[in-house]
Amino acid sequence: MPHRDLPFLGGYPASTLDQVRALIARGELGAYLARRYPGRHAVRNDGALYEHAMALKQRYLRNAPLLSKVHYDNRLQIDQRALGTLTAVSRVQGGQLKAKKEIRVAAVFKDAPADMLQMIVVHELAHLKEREHDKAFYALCEHMLPDYHQVEFDTRLYLTWRALESVPTVTQVTPPNE
Repeated sequence: MPHRDLPFLGGYPASTLDQVRALIARGELGAYLARRYPGRHAVRNDGALYEHAMALKQRYLRNAPLLSKVHYDNRLQIDQRALGTLTAVSRVQGGQLKAKKEIRVAAVFKDAPADMLQMIVVHELAHLKEREHDKAFYALCEHMLPDYHQVEFDTRLYLTWRALESVPTVTQVTPPNE
């Protein structure tokens, strides 16, 4: 169950959440993330994202179904835990029904560190082979991104930090004109 003050970190132990709260209280969460992930990725558009995903698929999942589309999606709501999605879109083409696989990545990851984008793409690619979030699924994620679980946790910290940064502090709030 997500904690109200840490909505992206539901399911983590209380001791871990206390450490995160302490980082936030000291104002050090952003600095922690900047030290761990100093650079941003260069995958800025849908074409580059498609190439990135296809290179990973070719390296790790050659026999998996083809992807017809990979793109950033402004409509994915990260507050509902959808950082990315793999969907099968069915279309009628010449009297035949064809299902095409598409990966959508939340647009917030256009400006994220490279490892975090990699984690989202790896997660969605893993669904081509393993539908459920079970042991085999996470083993495949770890195979494609050896530090997968740490990067997933840090991505949740990143989303927490972004949410905190978007909330104005008391000193930033301008009183209404009377």
